[in-house]
Amino acid sequence: MAGIESTGLLAKSRLDFSLNLQGDFKDVEDRKHRAVYETLADSDQKLQYYSARQIGCRLLGSRGYLCQKCWLPMEDCMCSKLAPCNLWRGIRFWLYMHPKDFLRQNNTGKLLWQVFGIQAASLCLFGIQEHEDIMWDAFQRSGKAKVSFLYPNKSATPKSVNDLKFDDFTMNAGLQEGGVQHEPLNLVLLDGTWSNSAALYRRLKERWAAIWGEEDIPCISLSMLSASVMHKLRPQPAWDRTCTAAAAAGLLSELHMRPELSAFKLEEQAEAVECSLDILLDALTVRRVRLGRSITRKQRHRRDCI
Repeated sequence: MAGIESTGLLAKSRLDFSLNLQGDFKDVEDRKHRAVYETLADSDQKLQYYSARQIGCRLLGSRGYLCQKCWLPMEDCMCSKLAPCNLWRGIRFWLYMHPKDFLRQNNTGKLLWQVFGIQAASLCLFGIQEHEDIMWDAFQRSGKAKVSFLYPNKSATPKSVNDLKFDDFTMNAGLQEGGVQHEPLNLVLLDGTWSNSAALYRRLKERWAAIWGEEDIPCISLSMLSASVMHKLRPQPAWDRTCTAAAAAGLLSELHMRPELSAFKLEEQAEAVECSLDILLDALTVRRVRLGRSITRKQRHRRDCI
């Protein structure tokens, strides 16, 4: 479940998406969609309608223009330059992505499933019920002790990476080829601008409370956060914030420092993510230079979060 293929379910939607409309007809269509939105009494239905329309419009607008895997224009596709890498089977990444980040060329969360594969790094789109149900079903199979969210929660003291617990079954899953399948530790990355991350976080808390009856969700934070190479194009609003892929690489690096996990080559997996960031930065830079655009964006601060 990743990239454009992961949103095939949206084809079933009865919404009439009209991305490229102009003039009076566009105004009529926009008013029609607003009218439908306002008739929805339930807040969850409104969110689903909003998210489906955002994603549907982006899908239609990208058809024949963007690569379905790297989300870059076809002439700038970087897929052949990326080197796949196996993620340790004791962990699984979930990219909980805001619709406004879906198909964004400079989004970095997409790099995780490009590098590790869609089973090791899965996409879940905010407000798309089918996606969210799949993610939460996986959490319930694993149990709440095997779910953590990488997010700097200000209302509670977040735990460090050293506080993550790995039971014997999880450890053995990483060591035994072809052995019994055990549920991995689920690590959730909130993938959206910092201003949108609050909405992502609230929805996660609501679902957590509905399932397990607890108000706070288990958050972890990184103790050693370095600037991502993407900061050259995408400066962050504060020193302790970075892009999604860089945060994932930092998490893997900190896990590697735990003696009991040193055999799982997590440092190599972190380097694979960092290399993919270099490739994305190069592709975006080359494109901007070719189009005569600036390669620095000092005034823009709304970026994807971890």
